[in-house]
Amino acid sequence: MLQIQNLHASIDGKEILKGFNLQVAPGEIHALMGPNGAGKSTLAKVLAGHPAYEVTQGAILLDGQNILELDPEERAKLGLFMSFQYPLEIPGVTNFQFLHSAYNACKGTVSEAEFEKILQQKMNMMNMREEFKDRSLNEGFSGGEKKRNEILQMAVLEPKMAVLDETDSGLDIDAMKIVADGVKQLLTSERGLLLITHYQRLLDYIKPDFVHVVVDGKIVESGGFELASKLEKQGYNVY
Repeated sequence: MLQIQNLHASIDGKEILKGFNLQVAPGEIHALMGPNGAGKSTLAKVLAGHPAYEVTQGAILLDGQNILELDPEERAKLGLFMSFQYPLEIPGVTNFQFLHSAYNACKGTVSEAEFEKILQQKMNMMNMREEFKDRSLNEGFSGGEKKRNEILQMAVLEPKMAVLDETDSGLDIDAMKIVADGVKQLLTSERGLLLITHYQRLLDYIKPDFVHVVVDGKIVESGGFELASKLEKQGYNVY
């Protein structure tokens, strides 16, 4: 589903990704772990099409199509989703308005009444209160509420390939359980998932098929879930 081939990317003339390679098949969960500055969040932003990053070499294929020349919204319409490490606040735009607009752009036009039913079902799944529909997007939300709202967006859009960038950061145990449960309910044999995290704790709730260690802009080791446990004990200094 997702193929990243020899990807090199820079920002402000500084190369961050230095020959990154990864393949994610439908139904697979992959976790990227590594120290700060290794390039994990840069990869997420390059996948999403952030304009500040320049790809100097390589390819990103989604269902066989190279998406590097596509705008972020075009990538989203093809089924790519990214959950932000620091979700933005947008005053004056309600959660309902935002999600309805995103749904119509990616999934096909439905009326407000029809979307109301869809959204209610997804909010129930994410254990979110009714009031969140009418609040400005992420404005005044706690850290846990913002992250839960990101997964609500994923639930509404039902992407083919989801990239979750440090979804566990800033979450207490209860909030992380709720977010993890929401993610697990969205996993299917046709959807790929890429988890970017520093710590094993999220992976205790969402067990990955593959764990990859990222250092200096590329993957230096891959393995199963046991690799996450090894990293938790020994850290990244061995790399």
